[in-house]
Amino acid sequence: MSDIPTDLKYIETHQWVRVSDDGTATVGITDFAQEQLGDVVYIGVPDLGVTVNGGEEAGVAESVKSASDVFSPVTGEVIVVNEALEDEPEKVNEDPYGDGWLFKVKLVDQGELDGLMDATAYAEHVAAEG
Repeated sequence: MSDIPTDLKYIETHQWVRVSDDGTATVGITDFAQEQLGDVVYIGVPDLGVTVNGGEEAGVAESVKSASDVFSPVTGEVIVVNEALEDEPEKVNEDPYGDGWLFKVKLVDQGELDGLMDATAYAEHVAAEG
């Protein structure tokens, strides 16, 4: 079974979001997603300053097996991107919930989190796909 931290929110396309007290939302792909992709060789993230919309495409993850769109779970302005992934995309495989995060946004609407899955609902979603 994939690792599914309970302090995160999830969307059906296998991205996670962690919101800090200051309203900054960190986005990444789940352990399940990186397992499905295999060895990640490239991560494309949105440009700084652009607004990403919850549920819409915000980047791409490419592996030796396939390419997959990355969706933003939340709406906000991109304020930080994980530049380390440019040289070390394998961090997504090694630590998807830590050093393998993709980008951070200034969250527009905290209420948007209410529509996302918690760890239990996401685990059920993964099991249903499996």
